[in-house]
Amino acid sequence: MRGVQVVWFKRDLRVRDHRPLVAAAHAGPVLCLYVHEPSLLHADDADARHVAFATDALRALDVALRERGGALVVRTGEMPALLDVLDAELAALPVPSRIAAVHAHEETTNAIAYARDRAVRAWCRSRGIPCHEVPQTGVVRRLPTRDGWADRWDARMHEPVTPAPARLDGVILDAVTAFPTPRELGVAAAHPSPVLQVGGEEVARADLRSFLRERGVGYRREMSSPVTAFDGCSRISAHLAVGALSIRTAEQSAMARLAQLAAMREAGEPVDPRWAGSITSFRARIRWHCHFMQKMEDEPAIEWASVCPAYEGLRDRVHPDPERLAAYVAGRTGYPLVDACLRCAAATGWLPFRMRAMVMAFAAYHLWLDWRPAGLVLARWWLDYEPGIHWPQCQMQSGVTGINAIRIYNPIKQSYDQDPDGRFIRAWIPELAAVPLDYLHEPHRMPPLVQQMCGVVVGRDYPAPIVDNVTAMRAARDRIWAVRRAPGTRDAAHAVYVRHGSRAEPFARRPIT
Repeated sequence: MRGVQVVWFKRDLRVRDHRPLVAAAHAGPVLCLYVHEPSLLHADDADARHVAFATDALRALDVALRERGGALVVRTGEMPALLDVLDAELAALPVPSRIAAVHAHEETTNAIAYARDRAVRAWCRSRGIPCHEVPQTGVVRRLPTRDGWADRWDARMHEPVTPAPARLDGVILDAVTAFPTPRELGVAAAHPSPVLQVGGEEVARADLRSFLRERGVGYRREMSSPVTAFDGCSRISAHLAVGALSIRTAEQSAMARLAQLAAMREAGEPVDPRWAGSITSFRARIRWHCHFMQKMEDEPAIEWASVCPAYEGLRDRVHPDPERLAAYVAGRTGYPLVDACLRCAAATGWLPFRMRAMVMAFAAYHLWLDWRPAGLVLARWWLDYEPGIHWPQCQMQSGVTGINAIRIYNPIKQSYDQDPDGRFIRAWIPELAAVPLDYLHEPHRMPPLVQQMCGVVVGRDYPAPIVDNVTAMRAARDRIWAVRRAPGTRDAAHAVYVRHGSRAEPFARRPIT
């Protein structure tokens, strides 16, 4: 009876730089498996848009596998019970087979998937079947200390990118002919998504290439404003989230582009001076991608518990203010840039980092909403939802980590700074289209006569601010600082730094800001 190597695809939907696939191909016949798991599909942080985008990548993956002699076997069910079903199906083939090994990538994800991975490893142990899990990011499993983490990350990123296998001895039980839709899988959509990105490995590589060779030249200046960021940013975050592109490929491609630019300058060819700074900034964010995921790898409870216990209970997580939460979800808070960003995120699944930070901070500080219910709204919206980045960021932008600066964004100042001409606001808040630019960022300041002349009455056509900007910022700052100054908070924050700090600056020398 021959042994079959199962390659379990999860959030690694590619054939390039896929070490489990290559190892399995060298070991024997390969069964390429993807499983739609109801426990994950119906989790609180799941949305139909995540399934739709992953399906793009699955279709592309199936094509790539077929070109190499394999195909994707797609099932719906729970792991590891589904492995028993597959093992029985293999045994019933004309040429009987059994599962000889399971190959997969390590993942840092939500608690449901974390428990599922542990169950799969236990299933393999109980049957004497090897379970090979391979790192695919710079996240280090069972990391004893953050000291030296950057060197480990560099070493991982400099390892060779693994070429796709040229040929597979594929085991095809029932090659997929049509991928199930989110509706067929029973996955609800939190919001209609008319303008989502397209997924797939070749699309991911094209997006990275166009950024590094064309779109990214002004990245350093264009990354923050929603007016310029949609084209000026790399837009590979969603591809990284489903694994259509590896983080190592992104880093090495950026390094290669820097080397190419240096050679061009050396040869006397014209090179835009902005390139070096833009790609350097991009590489820094590639590193931060793994830095935040490492936090959740080291402490999975970051998904549901405040990383610094001193801040637990600061806001009501069980009964968030329903009026404020509803206004936030609808993008009707009375702050035009905030509302434009929220509506854009709901429709497209994406915003640049500064705007993400602003809308999360606005929920936490201005609306005084707990980071968990507000974070779940955004988790369902983000097409590039990556739990290991999302939840540490939600806590960081809500001021509950104890080690990060308190960043309370002034939404009116951000509006003037990031959308001075009002293009983004007018695009996403059509009811404000006729408002003169002098009042567009603060429509509540319009005199009644101007409101009548432009046909936009505040409180009727667009809401007045749900909270007073200055009062809300001051109250939030006072509440946060009361905790920061409380006995024991600094010791608790130091423990957080020891476990999760970036080591850029020793904690003892850092001011409490």
